[in-house]
Amino acid sequence: MSITRHSQKLTSDQRNSFAAAYLGWAMDAFDYFLVVLIYAQIAKDFGKSLTEMSLITTMTLIMRPVGAFIFGLWADRAGRRIPLMVDVSFYSVVGFLCAFAPNFWVLMVLRMLYGIGMGGEWGLGAALAMEKIPTERRGFFSGILQGGYSMGYLMASLAFLVVNTWWGLNWRWMFALSIVPALISLMIRARVEESEVWRESRQRFKSTTTSVGDIVKSPTIWKRFIFLVLLMTAFNWMSHGTQDVYPTFLKETVDSGLGFAKSTATWIAVVYNLGAIVGGAIAGALSERYGRRTLIVLCAVLGLPIVPLFAYSSSLGMIILGSFLMQVMVQGAWGVIPAHLTELSPDEIRGFYPGVTYQLGNCLAAFNLPIQEALASSHGYPFALSVTIVPVFIAVIALTLIGKEQKGIQFGTRDTSMVAETAG
Repeated sequence: MSITRHSQKLTSDQRNSFAAAYLGWAMDAFDYFLVVLIYAQIAKDFGKSLTEMSLITTMTLIMRPVGAFIFGLWADRAGRRIPLMVDVSFYSVVGFLCAFAPNFWVLMVLRMLYGIGMGGEWGLGAALAMEKIPTERRGFFSGILQGGYSMGYLMASLAFLVVNTWWGLNWRWMFALSIVPALISLMIRARVEESEVWRESRQRFKSTTTSVGDIVKSPTIWKRFIFLVLLMTAFNWMSHGTQDVYPTFLKETVDSGLGFAKSTATWIAVVYNLGAIVGGAIAGALSERYGRRTLIVLCAVLGLPIVPLFAYSSSLGMIILGSFLMQVMVQGAWGVIPAHLTELSPDEIRGFYPGVTYQLGNCLAAFNLPIQEALASSHGYPFALSVTIVPVFIAVIALTLIGKEQKGIQFGTRDTSMVAETAG
């Protein structure tokens, strides 16, 4: 009896490539949200205001397009595997060194270097994983992969709870811990084979006279690039707008305002990250049936009426419910993105294209936290959250509706070839 492609199990190489991408993406969020959780403590130790301290996260995000550009170009020329391993090694060491920063400015430089390393992770990891995953299962694994970000946030919350709240250790220990998941990711990635799609597309590209200039001049590729940067700006603002300032909001509202234990806000973060993981998996799987754009728009539309519950709830139960539902919708929309971006990227530049568009969008959204902190200082956190989230949901809906999708397209064919794109 024959087994259909849909029911076949992943090969060991497919599992390893996906696990490495998942852990790499989880590591991204783990380290980023360590800073979000402890930046108030760092600010106190270094004598900086919260607004000044929030610039560290901004500068980290600003440097990510540099990493996406460098590692993306390298990956399209030399393959995915080696650039990814070098990238993981680089940001592992830099992240660990942050534990020994003697002052604010050294920490700022280290975080900028870390941003370069992390800039290369998402695009390359997603490209390698999506190129290896069976086409008809791409949506489901896209949602699971994106859930790695929420898993990293959840791990950071638990690490903060244990190391900082229970053990009473200072913020430097949190950075020292960040090397552990990074090294695990590196060990798994060392066992991953090179992408066959990359091998074939590289061979095909070498046999043509297409140049980099031809690629840049291609109206289709250039216009799509600009559009995806705008889309990723809205997406990153949606994600950071509902996550970055929220731990501080929780500490002020729950720990102080409602008089609960110091650890309550951290447990709420654990709960809403579980919602994010569930949302990404469900939306990613459903996008395989109903389309990428449909699920993104649906999640954003359903997110709008949740904003008042998310930002203005005054009881613990409603705060938990609001934050859980918000992350189901936000990360549900995000669960479609790994498949959506890689499907819109030509084979020959899939290491560069999704990573750079994503990270440029991240860069443009990097001022979210300072803006929200500034608004919160004058109008309170509920106002800062709602006034920044609602317009972004609307932008995500509008941009998604005017965009295109290529659900289920076969990688490594003429339909996804850059040579075919530039030929008209």
